[in-house]
Amino acid sequence: MRDYKKLEIWKKAHELNLFVYLNILPKFPSHEQFDLKSQTKRASYSVPLNIVEGSGRFTEKDFTHFLDMALGSIHELEYCSLLCRDLSYIDEVLYQNVNSQINEVKAMLIGLIKTIRK
Repeated sequence: MRDYKKLEIWKKAHELNLFVYLNILPKFPSHEQFDLKSQTKRASYSVPLNIVEGSGRFTEKDFTHFLDMALGSIHELEYCSLLCRDLSYIDEVLYQNVNSQINEVKAMLIGLIKTIRK
């Protein structure tokens, strides 16, 4: 078992989640409340939540399983952000900012998964 609060990947995923909540979600129009906004929110908080859940497991195999799920969620968030930009819910600057954070978390997840599986 690991202390997830000590993991750099969790810290970055948590920061990304806060960024999405504070800067992206408020930009959605009201008609997206239960559609794209809801999906973006779930994808965003799923990344740190899966890291937390995996950290509570005893085996490396179980931990990497949850890291794989976090990786799937970060890919989902990546697309949600792209779609938000293309629908003009967020501007290019905000998109580039969130996309940069997404890519950082994605690279960290891939690196950690590869390291554990060696």
